[in-house]
Amino acid sequence: MGTENLVYGLHPVMALFVQHRPVRQLWVQDSRHDARLDELLAKAAELGIPVQHVARDKLDKLTADGRHQGVVAEAGAAQAGDEHDLEACLAALTSPAFLLVLDGVQDPHNLGACLRSANAAGVHAVIVPKDRAAELTPVVRKAAAGATEMTPFFQVTNLARTLRWLKQQNIWLVGLAGEAHDTLYGLDLKGPLALVLGAEGSGLRRLSKSECDFLARIPMAGDVESLNVSVATGVVLFEALRQRSNHK
Repeated sequence: MGTENLVYGLHPVMALFVQHRPVRQLWVQDSRHDARLDELLAKAAELGIPVQHVARDKLDKLTADGRHQGVVAEAGAAQAGDEHDLEACLAALTSPAFLLVLDGVQDPHNLGACLRSANAAGVHAVIVPKDRAAELTPVVRKAAAGATEMTPFFQVTNLARTLRWLKQQNIWLVGLAGEAHDTLYGLDLKGPLALVLGAEGSGLRRLSKSECDFLARIPMAGDVESLNVSVATGVVLFEALRQRSNHK
């Protein structure tokens, strides 16, 4: 059993059930008894999922950081889609595209936090490059609090080429860059949109930046020069959501 097939935490495991993802086995801490766990166990019984009640140290050994909340599931690994899957995803949309592109985010906690914000903001898909970027792992799933099971995730071979293709689909690309003249709040984010953010520290790569239709910055009032990428992602996504909600 590979750790890449483990999902842990109450919310991520329940998300597996809700999304009808295959779950082969469920381990539950034998000393935990509460309503949230009872709800999860009832759903597992309804779905016919085998459950083992084990000591906490067993769950600690199964998980990377021990923050399992008393529940670990062995699931079919969440699969990232590719360029062809992305095309099918966009073709099935019935509302203007709302996408998040992460250009080389490498920290799994940051990726998980970005996915969580993307799901909360109603993003249709998250797109990342295959190389030099974090992949879906148990740490990412835990940080995402179930979002990896509910938000389409695509790894593409050539990100610049994918950005060009998105523009051909009449999707506007807005990149986040600290040196940009325009602020995020001065742009129209209501139509078909892909928000493009760069890696921790280095930001957007030159080629990705050149493919964007607009560059924008988050105005800063304090002394720090930049925000963590997951925090910046939340800011830009929810500004877009605010505009798009008011536009309906």
